[in-house]
Parts: sequence; C-alpha cells; structure tokens
Amino acid sequence: MTMTTTTSTTTTTTLPPPIAAAPLPEAADPRLDPVRWDPSPDPAGRRRRARLLALVALFGLVAYFSWLLRPSRVGNPVLFTVLVIVELFNAAQAIGFWWTCLGRRTRRRPRDAVTISNVTVDVFIPTYNEPVDVVEPTVAAAARLTGAQVRVVVLDDGNRDEMAALARRHGVGYLRRTVHSGAKAGNINHALGRTDGMFVLVLDCDHVPAPEFLERTLPEFVDPTVAYVQTPQYYANGTAPDGAVAGQLPAAAWHQQALFFGPIANGKDAHRAMFCCGTNVVFRRSALDDAGGFPEASVTEDFELSIGMHERGWTSAYVPEVLASGLGPEDAASYVSQQNRWARGCVGALGRVLRSRLRLTLKLQYLLSASYFLTGWTVLVYLSLPVIRILTGAQPVAGAAADSFLAAFAPYFALSLAVVATIGGGRYTFGAYTLAAATFWIHVHASCAALAGRKGRFVVTPKQGATGRQIRPVWPTLAVLGVLLVVAVYGLTKGTDAATLNNVAFAMVHITILGHGIAPALLPTFTAAEAPSAALEQEAA
Repeated sequence: MTMTTTTSTTTTTTLPPPIAAAPLPEAADPRLDPVRWDPSPDPAGRRRRARLLALVALFGLVAYFSWLLRPSRVGNPVLFTVLVIVELFNAAQAIGFWWTCLGRRTRRRPRDAVTISNVTVDVFIPTYNEPVDVVEPTVAAAARLTGAQVRVVVLDDGNRDEMAALARRHGVGYLRRTVHSGAKAGNINHALGRTDGMFVLVLDCDHVPAPEFLERTLPEFVDPTVAYVQTPQYYANGTAPDGAVAGQLPAAAWHQQALFFGPIANGKDAHRAMFCCGTNVVFRRSALDDAGGFPEASVTEDFELSIGMHERGWTSAYVPEVLASGLGPEDAASYVSQQNRWARGCVGALGRVLRSRLRLTLKLQYLLSASYFLTGWTVLVYLSLPVIRILTGAQPVAGAAADSFLAAFAPYFALSLAVVATIGGGRYTFGAYTLAAATFWIHVHASCAALAGRKGRFVVTPKQGATGRQIRPVWPTLAVLGVLLVVAVYGLTKGTDAATLNNVAFAMVHITILGHGIAPALLPTFTAAEAPSAALEQEAA
C-alpha cells in the first residue's frame, strides 16, 4: 500500500516529542477486559432468512393497511388521522430498516493488517471534566498505537493541571484553550490548527483503543474518496464475563448500540452511507480541511459534518471490528443526558438533510437516521388512545371488535418483530426496547425545542453512575404511569363492557413496559463490579 503526502510547516511548542509510554494502569476496569461482542456482518444464511421474513412481513403490512384504511374504519376523524399518520411513519421506519440492513450485499474491504511508516496520524482525545482514572487508560493505550507515526494529544477544555500531568506522565501532547467556544467541535478545530498529521483519529476520553486500531482502519484510505472510517462504539460496562451480570441500564443502553453498530451500520456501509459517530473514527486531514472542520453550531457536530463531507463528494467506510472499548451511560441521568443531546441534534438536522445536495440513497439514509428521534411521538399517541377512549368514549377506529383488530394487526406486528430478531441475532433485548419506550418524552421534548428554534447545549455524558434512586430523570414517565393507572382504575369503576376492558388491558400493557424501562432508576442494582469508575474512586479514597 502506498500513500503520499506533502510536508507541512505547522509547528507547536505545546506538543512534546514522543517518549516511552508509561505502563497501562492496573485496575478493575471493564475496558481492559477481552471484547465480548462481534459486529461482523451476519452469515449469508441468516441474511437469506431475514430477507424472506421481511418479504412476508411486507405482505402483512399491506394486509393491515388494507384493513385499516377502509372508509368504514373511521371513528373519530381527528384520532383516525393521527393514528394513520403514526402507523405510516412506523411502516416507513420498518421498511427503511429492512432496506438498510438487507438491501445490498456487504461491501468488500481490505482485511490485511499493514504498517505504513511514512503515514502520520494525530490522535485527539478531547476531555472536559471527566475523572483522571477514566481518561488515563485511553491515553496510555493511545500511546501504544501501531501502524503509523502517531502523535497523541490530550485536548483539555477543562484547563486542569492534573490532566496536563497525565499527559506528561505518558509522554503525549497536551493542548488547552483560552476561549472555550464550540464545545467538543471547537476543541477539535483548535487542535486541527496546531497539528499537521495526514490523518486524525478522534477518541472520546473513555474509549480505550486497541494497539492495532490504525492497522485495521488506514487500509480503507487506499480509496482516495474516503473521508473518514468509523468503527463501533462498544460499551464494555454493558457486557459482563460469563457468570456475571452487567447493570440493567448499561446493558439495555449497550444492546441499543449493538443493534446500530451491528446490522444497521453494516447496512449503511453497504450503501456507502455510514455517518461519523464522534469517536473511534479516523479522518483524512484533507477532507476535514475541505469541509472547513467540525461545525460548531450543532450538538451533533459529527452527524452534520458527515452530511457536509458527503455533499462534497467524499465517501465513508465502516470497519465492523471492536477496536476501542468505552463506557456507556451507567445511570438514568447519564442516559437521558446522552439521548437528549442526540435527539436535539438529529431532529434539528432534519431541515439540513432535506436541503442537502445528496444523492437520493444518501438523503434517504440520513432522513431515516434523523427521523428515528421522532418515534417518541408515536409512543405518545399509543399511550394516549386508551386514556382518551376511557375518559371520553372517542376512538380512532370504528366498527371493529378487538378480535378483528388483532387479526389484522398481530401478523404484521409479529412478523416485524421476527425480522428484527433475525437481523439482530439477539442483539436487541426486551430491556433495550422498554428503555427506549420509557424515555419517549425525550424525543417529544427535542422536537418541541427544535420547532421553537432553541439551540441545544453540548453536555458531556457523565462517565460515573449514581448508586441511589433517581427520580428526576424519569419523572415524566412516572407522571404518565400515574395517569395510566388512575384512568385504568376509573375505567373499571365506570363499566366492564368489552371496549372498556380492551382499553384497560392496553393501558396495563403500557404500564408494564414503561415500568420495566424506568426500573433501573427506581431500583438501582449497581455493584462495585458494575460501576467501575465509582468503585475505583472509593478504593483510592
């Protein structure tokens, strides 16, 4: 493999020459454990079964809508219209999921590890207020990257002396700013102006890279159109060794990620539509220069940067190998903070996607990704319908008994779940589903904020979990649970006709799902093994 570059005259006095790296910290840190997940594309046999199921599910979808859209089904016109819009949105998301994961053959990519001595890579590790014990394993591992001439730089937006000492301890560069504008994007842009590597690897400060990270990603840049190479975000605290159990919330959050960085990301790569996810990603410096650096006005700067690069004709690649181990949200507050930032940024980017000069396939892929954060509205509608029916008697569908509805809806719903289960290969669990359902209000809030023109604020996801009950992050869901329970009891006291009992049953199903989703916040199950950062802090004290 041959790569060429020109010599840059950019210099900086804040970056010391590399020295022998300090030993990796010895601690009970799950990021240093063996990886317990394989994101490789599914075997051909499973893909064939999934395609067959998706085809059958498509027939089920058509049959359901044929039943639903009959004029005789219209009950309350407003509620019926809302229901149809919601069902069409969900159908579009389902078809988009099938198309993404099954629509194209997996892209062939270079597999041989290589060492390229003449290639220079700047490794950026942005940090703000994260504990030193979280950041140090990342810095220590980054100093041991092989496959290129590597210069590691800690980008400290917290201006902390202990972080400067950490950088000196491991013989890596250290940068801080006097003006802290643009959050993470501004921090990276500041570093871009003071470094000159041919490539730039961005690592969140809690993601510990494998030594061969660059050896597995740089070969993708043989294609001169590739702007960036993304790899999975693996939550080491969401998995557990055999015989152990990970915390309920970290595990649920991880299984959501596993579905995305498994079949969805592999599918997007097949469509050449993988977007940058902010960490564990290598950029071509010239592509970053062409795009003008990271956009600083968005809280999802990685997503909008990807759109800009694809608009300029650059392509992207995804390497389905776990090459860095990180920490996912360990409690409800961290999860809500993370999801709110993602939702605010992606919903706010919908207009940007619609206005973009992308080819149709790319535009549809970006729309699918951004519009996912509107699904909370569909959950809100489903939660509201039994409440409205019990309190007012109004319902969206008329002239249909429960058995008639189930006969039309159940096959489509069951087949859709079967497709997800087959494509996911066990990656998406009931806990992941209930956690997403229970935090539906985040999508609603993000959408309202975007419509009101309120800009989101970049908030770093906390890397340490709380050990007590957390009411504040789940109070909207608790309020909904209270309404559902009160209305269900009221309905039973009002009458026991079939329609009322059906809607009470639906309310109880919602209560069960939402209750399971927020259980980790109300019944914390963290142990020292499940909350490694907190445990290490207590040990040190």
